[in-house]
Amino acid sequence: MTSDFEFTHRRKNILNGEWVLVSPHRNNRPWLGATEAATENTLASHDASCPLCPGNLRANGEGNPQYEFTHVFTNDFGALAPQQTDVGSIQSDALFQAEPATGTARVICFSPDHSKTLPELSVNEIREVVDTWKNQFDELAEHYSCIHIFENKGEIMGCSQPHPHGQIWAHNHRSTEIQAEDERQLEYFQTHGRSLLADYIDRELSEEQRIIVDNEHWLAVVPYWAKWPFETLLLCKDDVKTFSQLNAEQRHSLAEALKILTIKYDNVFNTSFPYSMGWHNAPLDMQNNEHWRLHAHFYPPLLRSATVKKHMVGYEMLAESQRDLTAETAAKILREASNVHYKAS
Repeated sequence: MTSDFEFTHRRKNILNGEWVLVSPHRNNRPWLGATEAATENTLASHDASCPLCPGNLRANGEGNPQYEFTHVFTNDFGALAPQQTDVGSIQSDALFQAEPATGTARVICFSPDHSKTLPELSVNEIREVVDTWKNQFDELAEHYSCIHIFENKGEIMGCSQPHPHGQIWAHNHRSTEIQAEDERQLEYFQTHGRSLLADYIDRELSEEQRIIVDNEHWLAVVPYWAKWPFETLLLCKDDVKTFSQLNAEQRHSLAEALKILTIKYDNVFNTSFPYSMGWHNAPLDMQNNEHWRLHAHFYPPLLRSATVKKHMVGYEMLAESQRDLTAETAAKILREASNVHYKAS
């Protein structure tokens, strides 16, 4: 059993090799820093000016269908394109290294209702989102080996549209985070003969200090090495490497876990909790992926209230990440938050 850790110490992120400095005493310091403006607005279920609402025109002039659940389209301003036009101009040497990057970027509308975020959808509606993630992964896996499914929620996370939506970017190069996680998981497997995240799940279940949601197929924890105040890690308890392997029961169980986790987020400060979240699947260009386990990261920036945001500056940018709240304390706060959304209570 881990001790209370209410003293300054460092923790290592076993997935990417980075360290985080934990300084619990700093959480009691007076706050005179910047705050974010509260953005708890009442939205209509349909916004005639929203390019993501059913029936509306997007920036490229195309119209959205009158969709009832989810809707997917190629991002009108995607960061990746299938073809690279100026490949010949790319030069690379020991000091200046570059390579072509091609792929595709898509937008996934979670719901036709402009006013509802993920925790406000029903479990069956979230299941539609999960099924869409799987279907998109299966389709893109025919062409790309590295597929990122993610959501930026909230204005302070750079989300340009309040309509509930996420994105999916796919390419054939190994993204930096995926490469780091692959190397760490492979190293652990070669040393111990077991999956790193399988062993990590067993350890979290035995200690019971950082668990937020635990159902038949999924476990959500504040990871031992969390750097964001209320960061969570959502892990598949089954031996699943990618979204393609999820069966109907596992997908429904995931919808239930997502519902509870995101409700708890909103209930911490009675606000629509911002975050960036994303799925890490095993890359599809490897011969053997037995060291991998499907998981998702949630990185929320809120620290003390709905308006106080954690900024990664100074020491965090120049040395290593630092947090004031221990993972165990953050987990206790999230665990004790109600499973009933504050708007419905």
